Amino acid sequence: MLSLGEFTERMDTVLAAKTRGDLNQVLIDLPGIQMRPEYLPQTTAAFPVQPQAGSAPAYPAAGPGGPLVLKGRLSSLTRKGRWDVPSVIRLDTFASSVTLDFTEAVMQTQVVRIEVNDSFSSISIVLPAEATADINGVETVASSATTKVRGGAPFGPLHVVVVGKIFCGNVNVAHPFATRLRKFINGA
Repeated sequence: MLSLGEFTERMDTVLAAKTRGDLNQVLIDLPGIQMRPEYLPQTTAAFPVQPQAGSAPAYPAAGPGGPLVLKGRLSSLTRKGRWDVPSVIRLDTFASSVTLDFTEAVMQTQVVRIEVNDSFSSISIVLPAEATADINGVETVASSATTKVRGGAPFGPLHVVVVGKIFCGNVNVAHPFATRLRKFINGA
């Protein structure tokens, strides 16, 4: 996302940095960066950052624009192509088909939290090849939750955390078919 000139300038600043404030000048405008309030410069205080409590992993809370709430009853919900993705997406669905395709999405943060409250629906989450996912926070009742992508800590440009409850439905996290086919052919 950075031009070579801007990257070089930022690297020079990082190498010459003596304090955390010097580093923050380079990092503050990059997507996915969340800083504790005490490290924010006074000029960016208009966008409050949620403080990180304790030592638990800090997955993003709703940002300045708030969460994206998708509600569906006996319907089909699809987000595909170039769409703006906030740090939190809330799915409130009943007997619906939901597809969230992140392959061309415009991300506001590196970690996206998807909060699910679902009954009798099918939820498909499609991630780019280098993305990771964590579905350990999903409670299933007569349902299934499967992932075909690498899990673990946030790594790469996108990490999706799915939490919530699914009753008599399913959630599936995968890469696009072409990516899975390439991995299969290459023996990965």
